[in-house]
Amino acid sequence: MGKLDGRVVIVTGAARGQGEQEARLFAAEGAKVVVADVLDDQGAALAEEIGALYVHLDVGREVDWQAAVAAARRAHGHVDGLVNNAGILRFNSLVDTPLDEFMQVVRVNQVGCFLGIKTVAPEMVDGGTIVNTASYTAVTGMAAVGTYSATKHAILGLTRVAALELAPRGIRVNAMCPGAIDTAMSNPSLLDPGADAEETSRALDGLYRKLVPLGRIGKPEEVARLALFLTSEDSSYITGQPFVIDGGWLAGVSVI
Repeated sequence: MGKLDGRVVIVTGAARGQGEQEARLFAAEGAKVVVADVLDDQGAALAEEIGALYVHLDVGREVDWQAAVAAARRAHGHVDGLVNNAGILRFNSLVDTPLDEFMQVVRVNQVGCFLGIKTVAPEMVDGGTIVNTASYTAVTGMAAVGTYSATKHAILGLTRVAALELAPRGIRVNAMCPGAIDTAMSNPSLLDPGADAEETSRALDGLYRKLVPLGRIGKPEEVARLALFLTSEDSSYITGQPFVIDGGWLAGVSVI
C-alpha cells in the first residue's frame, strides 16, 4: 500500500530537478502522476519510465492549464492533487533588473502558481491537496534575487488565501520553502554535458558548509519527501502553512 494509492496528482516543472524527484516518489507511492513541463523530450521520457502521463504545460498560459487538466481527467477521470513546482531564477540587483526580466519571473513563478490554483481547484475532488513551491527567500531577504524573492513571497499569500477559500471543500493548501537544493537552479553545471557536476556539487557543499547549520546543500529527494507528506493523509490537519526545508539556514548564523 502506497501513501498516494489511487490519487491523481499533477506535478509542474516535473521533467527535472525537484519536480522529477516528486514525480518519481509519488508514482512509487501509488499515485497516477501527470508530468507537466515545457521540456517535452525529458518530460515524456520520464513519464514513460514511471508509467505516468505527460502533458506540455507552460504554466504562464491559462489555455495550457485548461488543456492539462482536461487531459488528466480524460486519462484518469478526476484530479486529487497539484504540486506547483515550476519556477525560474534570475540574478540581478533590483535597480539593474529590466522590467522584461522582472515580468518573466513573475509570469512563471507567481502567475503560474495562481493559474494552477485557479484552474485545478474547481476540477479537484473534495479533500484534494495543493502544494505550492515557495522558497527560503519567501520568508527572508536575499540580495541579487529580489525578483525571485518577491514572487516567492507572493506565493505564500496565495497559499494562505487559497487555504481559507478551499477549506470548506476539505482541500488543503500548503507551501514548501526550500533553501539551497542541488538542482540545475543552484548548480547550472547539471545542464552542461561537458561539466563535472559532482565537482560543482562538492564546491557548493563547501560554500554551504559555512552558511547552513547542517553543513551541506540539500537534495531534491528531500524536498520530494516533504511534498509527499503534504500531499498524503499524514498531514490531514495541516493547511495554509509554509514549511521551511533549508538545513537550518533560516535559524541564523553561528559565530563559533
